[in-house]
Amino acid sequence: MRLNLAQWEVWEQQARSLTGQLPTYIPRLAEVEPNAFALQMRNLKGESWTRGNPELMFPLMSVVKPLLLLFLLECLGEESVFQQVGREASELPFNSLEQLEADGGFPRNPMINSGAIALCNLLPDPECLREWLNQSANCQLFLDEAMLASVRSVPNQRNLAIAERLQQAGLLTQSSLQVLDIYQEICCLSGAIADVAQLGLLLAQPGKTREIVTEIVRQCGLYQASAAFAAEVGIPTKSSVSGLLLSWVPGEGAIAIYSPPLDPAGNSIQGLFLLKQIALLEH
Repeated sequence: MRLNLAQWEVWEQQARSLTGQLPTYIPRLAEVEPNAFALQMRNLKGESWTRGNPELMFPLMSVVKPLLLLFLLECLGEESVFQQVGREASELPFNSLEQLEADGGFPRNPMINSGAIALCNLLPDPECLREWLNQSANCQLFLDEAMLASVRSVPNQRNLAIAERLQQAGLLTQSSLQVLDIYQEICCLSGAIADVAQLGLLLAQPGKTREIVTEIVRQCGLYQASAAFAAEVGIPTKSSVSGLLLSWVPGEGAIAIYSPPLDPAGNSIQGLFLLKQIALLEH
């Protein structure tokens, strides 16, 4: 689990040569320090290895999606969950309205925005998810009110259109605006890199619901890059617009990486490079 320091320094230097873009549609994310970095590897035995700044705080954004899925599977079961969303990969962007239209208003999987928004209709209160995750994963997530205000300050017209299409398809029992606000709130759950690694350990534990989440994330967690990454590396990985990556190896441990600049698909460009090196070395 502990990496050769000389090899790691080479990887870090290679990663710094990769340039990406900060997202511009959420003002607060557009203002983060692009060189910010944190990494933690943690296994189920309690061992950990940390690089970068462990004090950094950042929002989960889309990394919350597999955790939302796990929570609902645990609470409601497969039948209720998969009446709301499918399990198929999408080759279109994570916020594609075109994909949703092509599928008749039924979300293709829980890792894209339409699927996560549909699942938020089953979540009675965003706070119950935060409390469950903190208790189950022994972490300290909090709602970043400033980040939530930033998200709300620039209405996401595509997500609004997605929510309205879901309502037209009969998948929402609450109003589209209510469900979208729940989605925005859970995306703004925030913490440090150790908290994210603990969430990865929660997903790495054995159990039927974890197996379902793992397989869906393996095929869908990196949007358009999912298929290529699954073929090359194979470990389930979820990315987010905040520059966060969360990977886990069932029965073994988790890797959490935070590096804000993104590639064109919306994945942390430096984080994905480092993750590939670690994963290929370990396996």
